[in-house]
Amino acid sequence: MKRIQSVALIGLGAIGAAYGSKLHTLLGDAFTVIANKERINRYTASGLDVDGTMFHFNYKTSEANAEPADLVIFAVKNDHLEQALTDMEHHIGPNTIILSLLNGISSEEEIYNNTRNEHILYSMCVGIDAVRRDNRIRFSSIGKICFGEKDQSHSEDVLAVKDLFERARIPYEIPEDIRHTIWAKFMFNVGINQISAVLRAPYKYFQEVPSLHKWMEQAMYEVVAISQEVGVNLTEADVHSYRTILMKLSPDGQTSMLQDIVEERKTEVEYFAGKVCELGRKYGIPTPVNDQLYQLIPIIEDIASLK
Repeated sequence: MKRIQSVALIGLGAIGAAYGSKLHTLLGDAFTVIANKERINRYTASGLDVDGTMFHFNYKTSEANAEPADLVIFAVKNDHLEQALTDMEHHIGPNTIILSLLNGISSEEEIYNNTRNEHILYSMCVGIDAVRRDNRIRFSSIGKICFGEKDQSHSEDVLAVKDLFERARIPYEIPEDIRHTIWAKFMFNVGINQISAVLRAPYKYFQEVPSLHKWMEQAMYEVVAISQEVGVNLTEADVHSYRTILMKLSPDGQTSMLQDIVEERKTEVEYFAGKVCELGRKYGIPTPVNDQLYQLIPIIEDIASLK
């Protein structure tokens, strides 16, 4: 079995920093963060306070000469993926394993179309409630990274990542069907991310207000209906399974989309409601809740831009 000795990560938000801190502790300077010069100067000056520990990562610009990494992790927002692929060009070789921790259901395909890399594992993270404010990242749960091959095999790449995560003490799961797992996470994000953004509601309101929880699940059931058409076959049991995860999240924690609204950043609504509405039209499935969210969230963004 090959052993992962070097990792390059792009995207130092809450999730990238949380998991990156574990990899830095294990690998030292063999863990590299790729960023532009302005970000590197800022990170170098202040460091990153991850759950009470100050980290100074090994930073490199995209232009710097580098050997391909054994593993590359994408942890950017969806609308930054195209640029991230350009920035990671020197770090991806023919044998580099790639993990994408992006929300949604399309990043692996986009990465393959750009790189033609044959070592892309399907992956996602779940249960992490990390929040970033300036240079401080806090979380009550680091969750876990789920990953695997589309054909469900325990390949050499899967075993190498499993070994790395065990050495780095990163919680992980290798699901029997990673595509089903990714769609289930997409379903949950479509519900909780978007509605939390509209209402500026942290997790405690979803935990305590039944009517809010019901609205969230109505958005999720539209994804269930679409999944039946594409062969993923989510069920009511998948919707209910996320109730346990939700109740374990920090009550004051915020979804990534709510964090975007608070910080007046562009959200990923195109990759949530936008994708649901697109697939709903394609398969003739009504998506009234996501149609509504797809109108509301861009309005909220436009209002914020006027301040």
